[in-house]
Amino acid sequence: MPQGPPCSCFTVACAVLALTMPAASSSVRADWGKQLGAGSSGPAVQPRPVSPPPSKLGADEAATIEVFEKAARSVVFITNTAIRRDFLSLNLFEVPQGAGSGFIWNQDGHIVTNFHVIYGADTVEVVFADQSNFQARLVGVDPDHDLAVLQIQAPKDKLVPLDVGSSHDLRVGQKVLAIGNPFGLDHTLTTGVVSALGRTIKSMTERTIEGVIQTDAAINPGNSGGPLLDSAGRLIGINTQIFSPSGAFAGIGFAVPVDTVNRIVPQLIQYGKPIRPGLGVSLIPDAIATRWGITGVVIGRVVPGSAAERVGLRGTRETRNGRIDLGDVIRKIGGEPVDTVDDMHRILDRYKVGDQVKVDYVREGRQRQATVTLQAVE
Repeated sequence: MPQGPPCSCFTVACAVLALTMPAASSSVRADWGKQLGAGSSGPAVQPRPVSPPPSKLGADEAATIEVFEKAARSVVFITNTAIRRDFLSLNLFEVPQGAGSGFIWNQDGHIVTNFHVIYGADTVEVVFADQSNFQARLVGVDPDHDLAVLQIQAPKDKLVPLDVGSSHDLRVGQKVLAIGNPFGLDHTLTTGVVSALGRTIKSMTERTIEGVIQTDAAINPGNSGGPLLDSAGRLIGINTQIFSPSGAFAGIGFAVPVDTVNRIVPQLIQYGKPIRPGLGVSLIPDAIATRWGITGVVIGRVVPGSAAERVGLRGTRETRNGRIDLGDVIRKIGGEPVDTVDDMHRILDRYKVGDQVKVDYVREGRQRQATVTLQAVE
């Protein structure tokens, strides 16, 4: 007796599925239709009712909003461009260099920002919240503290200076607000707390900036040069750097303290550069002093008529037979150890021109001390 093809489970399953699909599909479509209201005279599904807004904002929210709305008028967006020449046509054209934030310092049109925001710029433009823009001229810079001052000619009603606070009395845990233009966006606000005080960071010139404020308020590219405010809306620092291997904010931002800003900005406005206290000496580079096995800072040259010359400090010189006669080696200033040139600059930055300071130094193996009246140096 001839046998048919062997039975296939796949064939049987398909047949069963084919027989059952129409009924199942009709049932499912009917259920969907009921859920969607199709072919039904029942009421349509309505959006959920909106809950009424709170009668008033929380005290902390209201205070934050008030600070932002007041301070935002003083914060500006800064763009800078450089002039380049086309290699083939020799035509000149502008190239965007970068962007950042800044804030109004006074009603004379002075704008404070970071030095790295305007570094390498041929033209700088300041943009307000209403998109009005003004060409700015560079007034003065202090690369060692990452500070720069610009000036614009704008109507007085646009020039709303920030209230200036202090940074020496800040406390860890204190609330702070950062305002800026990250990624070229309009004014943005981030909040956080003072995470740490007394930090040190390196500027573009590799000089140490002391007393830096660390915060967890988000600071991203474009926030640089913008203000860091306390809960009363007072300026307490200038947002300057983030610590992040990826370049995105990772919870660690740094701001130059306002006490430093308030000391240097008037000098930049008046002189175009910072006026620093010093001894009136040039110094041997650290690498050479280390190679010679010397601990401390070696005086290379004493400026004639300087404060250092008046107290008898000596510089390095070459004798007639070609031998190097080592200058005085500074070991301490004001009682604080000096191991590097950066140490010396960092310590002297705490003083003012005209202050007297004790300088401990070594000459021909003997410990000596002199009291120097600090002079203005570049």
